[in-house]
Amino acid sequence: MDQTNSSSNGGYGPPPPPYNTQDYGQSSYTGMSYQVGKGNVAVVSPPGAYDDMVRPEHVAAAGGDRQFGEAPPDYCHGLEDSGFSDAAVRRGFIRKVYLTLMIQLLVTVGIICAFLYWDALREWTWANSWFSYTAMALVMVLIVALSCCDNLRRQVPLNFIALSLFTVAEGLMLGAVSVYFDAEAVLWAVGATALVSFALTLFAMQSKWDFTGANGSLWVFTWTLFSFALLCGILRSQYLYILYACLGTLLFSLYLVFDTQRILGGKHRKYQVSPEEYVFAALNLYLDIVSLFLLLLQLIGLCR
Repeated sequence: MDQTNSSSNGGYGPPPPPYNTQDYGQSSYTGMSYQVGKGNVAVVSPPGAYDDMVRPEHVAAAGGDRQFGEAPPDYCHGLEDSGFSDAAVRRGFIRKVYLTLMIQLLVTVGIICAFLYWDALREWTWANSWFSYTAMALVMVLIVALSCCDNLRRQVPLNFIALSLFTVAEGLMLGAVSVYFDAEAVLWAVGATALVSFALTLFAMQSKWDFTGANGSLWVFTWTLFSFALLCGILRSQYLYILYACLGTLLFSLYLVFDTQRILGGKHRKYQVSPEEYVFAALNLYLDIVSLFLLLLQLIGLCR
């Protein structure tokens, strides 16, 4: 009998009895202390009770001989969802920005046309020069408020109210400026601005050149152009005015590409506009296009 059991068990005698957790229950741990380093520091682990490690029932029922339970969840699935969510948010942000910009431009063109073709308003603007300076001061105040106050441009509907006031004030200022030019020159400037803005927007969307890291260079170019404007005011030369208009058109064309790529999300992620700042993004594009219009209007008027 013993030989049979030994031979069936590989020569190691009878097998041990099966493990039963009820036979062991809980074991008490009396704790221990040991010395750390060469000093008089001792670490003492407190006594307590611990449960014997048993095999979970759901593992035995589900996997048979598996030792480590179920596999961890797939990590890359969460990353794919996150990337899709970010892309969807960015597309919604772009739609908001360009819809707001389109409404601003339509309102501005309508106000300019009123100043051009309403004779009574045109003559009143000629006779009251204070209106142009008042509209200019109101525009500057609203630009500073929208640029510096985060709550003003993020809280709905306060941001839309402030942006609407700014658009109307900008339209009144541009209309007051347009009355000093021929209607044909103003329309040529509007058409040239629309064509240049559309071409630059397509270039910013399709180009592999990234302008989002050129913020410092554009800022230096801006202050250089400002210094050149002071020189033009002192010398009062028509050729310098034409050169200034050309350089200003180039500067704000670069700014339009720069701001467009910031909205779309360029390679320099730290410069891209947050999805919450759709009002501020629309304001930047609107100011770029308006500046292009003023410079092109000046250039056309000087060349005529």
